[in-house]
Amino acid sequence: MQSLIERVRGLETRTYKGRVAAVNGLLIEAQGPMAGLTLGARAQISHRYGSSVCEVVGFRGDTALMMAFGDLHGVRPGAEATLQPEGALVRPHESWLGRVIDSFGAPLDDLGPLADGPAGYHLKGGPPSAHARDRLGERLDLGVRAMNLFTPMRRGQRLGVFAGSGVGKSVLMSMLARGCDADVIVIGLIGERGREAREFVEDVLGPDGRARSVVITETSDAPALARRQAAYMTMTVAEYFRDQGKSVFCLMDSVTRFALAQREIGLAAGEPPTTRGYTPSVFAELPRLLERAGPGVKSGGSITGLFTVLVDGDDHNEPVADAVRGILDGHIVMDRAIAERGRFPAIDVLKSISRTAPEVYEPQEAPLVREARKNLAAYADMAELIRLGAYAQGSNPEVDRAITVNEPLEALLNQAKDEASSIEESFAALSAILVDEGVQG
Repeated sequence: MQSLIERVRGLETRTYKGRVAAVNGLLIEAQGPMAGLTLGARAQISHRYGSSVCEVVGFRGDTALMMAFGDLHGVRPGAEATLQPEGALVRPHESWLGRVIDSFGAPLDDLGPLADGPAGYHLKGGPPSAHARDRLGERLDLGVRAMNLFTPMRRGQRLGVFAGSGVGKSVLMSMLARGCDADVIVIGLIGERGREAREFVEDVLGPDGRARSVVITETSDAPALARRQAAYMTMTVAEYFRDQGKSVFCLMDSVTRFALAQREIGLAAGEPPTTRGYTPSVFAELPRLLERAGPGVKSGGSITGLFTVLVDGDDHNEPVADAVRGILDGHIVMDRAIAERGRFPAIDVLKSISRTAPEVYEPQEAPLVREARKNLAAYADMAELIRLGAYAQGSNPEVDRAITVNEPLEALLNQAKDEASSIEESFAALSAILVDEGVQG
């Protein structure tokens, strides 16, 4: 009751209204009381076909520049714009588990309406203070051998998955959603193909993964504001469960589409294109979004984040990939050549790194990982000569060992999408290859 009383006290009793002055491409120019027309404010524009919800994205003098979350069809000069006093608030609830929602928190799964929680969360909320939030937690069992062995994660850590299109990012996400040791999974599908969104939920995620998950999705045909807001909604829902003391695993696919949506908004608002056409606001919004993942503040909860980056033309140094890599606590590189030879997940363990790995390995585990990396690197250096038959056995003892263990190591890194492997099982299998066969040097 007290929370409801506080909610009523905080309600805005005034109503701000304005008028549409012009429509220019994706932009709606509106004029009205400046006390209500603030950056990020929401407005509802009435027209003959209903109404459109918009957001203020900039100003030109006394004119507010707005973009719509939906279709602009029917909007005309002189149409009434009513500002929404509460702004971009969402009220997550425990019952959202197992549901599929859009960027506004509306259900997409035909399972009935969603309950509202007592507390309102701002969609563009900031991360906790760096010195107030807890430290990273214990090691998290991811259920994927390649990651448990070579890119381990602690609770509250953030990793990026960098890959081109069609290399298996979505399948890796489904493996993590089913196999990771977390209380709640929050999945953001940003700008996905329409057909893939339902397939991911019903086929890839499956009933077991869905039961402890909340899926937020906006497809590629949605307006830029809706695609960007889907990323904000993903982090907001994750923050709610973190505040309940839960261990949350947040999967977002993809940060690149969030950046593209922000670029579209920035260009429409008049920002100058800079690095490869991306506007300055893109590189300002990326850390604000990604820093929201991490440990909580004395709640016992945490958000462990895995964010996919769709690299343009398999260029891992393109602007968004480079910016994200500098923000996160490590990166996983998925290689098209590995996928083409049939090893999934197609993780290039030699190019992947977790910055917390030295802190989480047990004393007996670190030597195994070093030895495995050493053998994989030695084989990779001589791979062309080995395939051509130009390498003579016995020429180099290190290469000889690498050839001996390469096939079993490749088999170990290969994992079916419906298979889960614990940390203990992963290291037992690695030890069997490197120690039991007597090849550890």
